[in-house]
Formats: sequence, C-alpha cells, structure tokens
Amino acid sequence: MVTEATQRPLVPTPPEIDIAPNDPLLAYFQSAVGAVDIDSLAIDSPALEALRTNGVRLVVPLVSQGELIGLLNLGPRLSEQEYSSDDQRLLNNLAAQAAPAVRVAQLVQEQQAEARERERIQQELRVAQLIQQQFLPKELPTLPGWQLSAHYQPARAVGGDFYDVFELPDGKVGIVAGDVTDKGVPAALVMASTRSLLRADAPRLVSPSKVLARVNDLLLPSIPARMFVTCVYAVLDPITGSMRYANAGHNLPYLRTDDGVEELHATGMPLGLMPDMTYEEHETTLLPGQSLLLYSDGLIEAHNALGEMFGFPRLKELMRRPLSSHDLIDFLMTDLDRFTGPTVEQEDDITLVALHWSARQPINLTQPMGELGAESADQAEPHILADFTIRSEPGNERIVMDKVTESIAALNLAKDVVDRLKTAVSEATMNAIEHGNKNRPDLPVEVRVVIRESKLSVEITDQGEDNEVHAKEAPDLDLKLAGLQSPRGWGLFLIKNMVDEMHQSRDETGHTLELIVYLKGLSDANPAV
Repeated sequence: MVTEATQRPLVPTPPEIDIAPNDPLLAYFQSAVGAVDIDSLAIDSPALEALRTNGVRLVVPLVSQGELIGLLNLGPRLSEQEYSSDDQRLLNNLAAQAAPAVRVAQLVQEQQAEARERERIQQELRVAQLIQQQFLPKELPTLPGWQLSAHYQPARAVGGDFYDVFELPDGKVGIVAGDVTDKGVPAALVMASTRSLLRADAPRLVSPSKVLARVNDLLLPSIPARMFVTCVYAVLDPITGSMRYANAGHNLPYLRTDDGVEELHATGMPLGLMPDMTYEEHETTLLPGQSLLLYSDGLIEAHNALGEMFGFPRLKELMRRPLSSHDLIDFLMTDLDRFTGPTVEQEDDITLVALHWSARQPINLTQPMGELGAESADQAEPHILADFTIRSEPGNERIVMDKVTESIAALNLAKDVVDRLKTAVSEATMNAIEHGNKNRPDLPVEVRVVIRESKLSVEITDQGEDNEVHAKEAPDLDLKLAGLQSPRGWGLFLIKNMVDEMHQSRDETGHTLELIVYLKGLSDANPAV
C-alpha cells in the first residue's frame, strides 16, 4: 500500500519566526481559544506577514497556566485540502496535553542555563579574587616613627579596588589607592596592569604627576571600552614628612591636623579615558601627630536600610578623632557597620589606607638609639636624619630651616641651641643660593642632616665654582664702619658663632659647608652672639 506521504515530496518544515514582544499578534494568540487560521486574520503585524510568507496556514497556541509559552505552526496539508474541524479539534487536544510538557522542558532548560551561568560567575569570581589577592601587598613597609595600615573588604562581586605601598629611592615611599570602574575578571586584570605600571615607572619618574601621565598613556590602548581607573598617588619622605601627590579622578585624601581635617586637592582625569593627559601635583608636609586617609567609594557610597548614604561629611567628621592608623581604620569600619546595620548587603569594595606620624619621643643619647637604627650615638656609623634638595630661589632658606628643625625634633635639644642652629642654617643656605648657585633655580642646594660620633652635622652643598663664604679676613666692626674692610664676611662670622664647629670642603660636585653641634656637653657650646 502506498501512502500519501510517499506519493508526494515532503513539505519543508517552516523556519522559526521571532515575534517581537510588542507585536499585536502575541496578544491575539494569548487570548485565542484553539487553533487560528492566519489567512482569516486582519492585523497589522510584521510577524503575521512573516508567517504567511513562510507558508504557515494554521497556528495552535501553547498555553500553560494562562501563559503563552509557544506556538505550533502548520503549513498546508499534503492533500492540499483545508484543515477540517476534526483536524483542529485534534490539534487543540494535542496542544493542551503538550503545553505542560513543553513548559516543564523550558523550566529544566532555564535551570540548567542558570546553573551554568552561576558556575561561570563563581569561576570568574574565584579567578578575580585570585588575581586581586596576588597583586595586593602581602605586607606593608616598616617606617620608623610612622604607623601605616591598610584594609581591603571585597563585596560579593569582586570589584577593581586596589592599594599599594612600596619603597622608592632615597628612602621615600610610594602610596597608592585606586578603583577600576567594573567588576569581575576584566576589572581585576586592569587593576593588576595599573598596579604593575605604577610600580615600574614610579622609581624612575619620581614625580607623582609624571607617573600618572605615563600610566595613562600605557593603559589607554589596552583597556576595555567603557572602563577607566581612578587613582591617587603620593610620594612620602618619612624623614621630613614632606609628601607630593597627584590625583586621577579619585576621592580626595583627608589629612587630619591640629586645626581640623583638610582635603588634599589635585585635579586630573581618570586613567584610561583620554590620551596625553596632564595631572596637577601638589606638596604638603605632615607633622608628628597628623594622620592621612586614602579611601574608595565603597565607604562613602554605602547605604543603610533607609537609603541614606554614609557620605563625605560623616567621614570628615569621624576623621577628627586623634587616632593611630590601625585604630582609625577600626573606628571607621565599626561606625560603618553601625550605620548600615546587619541586614544591608555591602554594595562595593571598601579600601582604606591610613598613615599616622607618631609624636616623636626624646632620644637618650647615652642609650641605644632604637628606631634611629644606630646601636649607640657614640658609634662612628652615621645616621641620616634628613637628605633633600631645594631650588636656588630666594626665600627657600626658610624651607631648609623648617625641614632641618623638624628632622632634629627627636633630639630634644635646648631651645637656644636649636635657635642658633636655625640661624646658621638659614644664613648658610642663603649664601649657597645667592653666591654659590647665583640664584639659578636649575642648580639645586643639597642638604644633609647626620648624627655621627655624638655630633649633629648639617651639610649644605652648592654647585658654584667659588663662594664668598670662603673669606678668610676676620670681620672688624671699626674697620667696616670706616669703609676700610669689605662688607663681605659677616655671614661666615655669624655662622661660626652660632655652632660649635664649621668646616668647608670642595670636591668635583661642589662646595660644602658643614655645621656641627655637639650632642653631649651642651653647656659648653658657644654662647649666642
């Protein structure tokens, strides 16, 4: 027996047709009862035209629990006869039985897809966490006299927060806090790249603004679209407290002083947005007892159950407490927990880097010197209290005087001794600027403060070929008033009478004036003039 199917070629199966959610045909099928002859429909619908174009004659909606979950599309019968009422009744019964099974199959597929997505997300989360853990510092440098603490608390979805603290040439320290505007593996990879670029360029370029500009140019070609990095970078001299900083669109650091809490302003675009960016660079000086805080959005943008934001004003007020770096971080996190409450999920990563300069303690020069690193003040091994340079510009002698004074504060010298040394340092620096370097800003004055053999030595070096401080003629007041002696030489006379010893030397790099104050037997020091 030969069937109809074997007598005619099979009609191709109609292709799947996507129907837009706003197509009116969907609403019609949702409310339809049983099979629908589409040739009888008069609806302005792109999907209806597509069905007709592809040879669909009859559509049976699949409805489960009142929800349209699919369509059974049929082309013309092989016999070319119309679908009878019996055919439609059979198809409706078939659809009623098939719809629940189709829905179950759909739910199983959705659950399987969700499980695969959860596994993918969990795997991505594990990879991102691994990257982040590898690139966050395992430990922070130890800075004598300073307390340095950091805290990183990731949200459930790993973001791009990062921080770093690393040693630089000349005893300086680089401090970084940043945030990548994305989450997951892409953000973690950008974070790792940014940190590596910062570490690579910081020792060579030194200047925070130049470092950020360089990192921006290197990061830009490879950073994913719609992603960028905010970052603040500071370079601290732990001997003098001097700190230079630049900011690439990150939250402003807070500095707590005796007068309140200051914001350290410096403008600059985030990294990875535009080429050839420049960044402002500023300098401030931290004093003993002051604290610095770098932080990310996760702290100030946290919300409580009422939708209120933690915010900058609250953080600034909390910063007023005179706390050590570790205690400050504990205090802030405790207050954040109290503010958000136990039911609110953390929205973003939280990163805090706190720096505190402990109040200097007097140094007992007859005992081991502890933090200063020398076994005893009487040993010949020198200990450097300060080592810096300044531009040869009028007025910069005050900067030198202040930095030298700060560097020797821990020695607990008598006030009159310190005042005499300040006068000598100021006079010697003016001489180096004016007469040694001829007021040329491109020629630096080098200053070094050293303890050796129970003596405090301040070495001031200029780059000049000659210097009038060499004058050997002893100043005579009567001769000078009579005009019989040069007015020069008073600076040298003043310097020599302000300190216990004064020495001059010259080498291929320049001329050095060394001022010495005895750290023992201070009562025998030269009297003030």
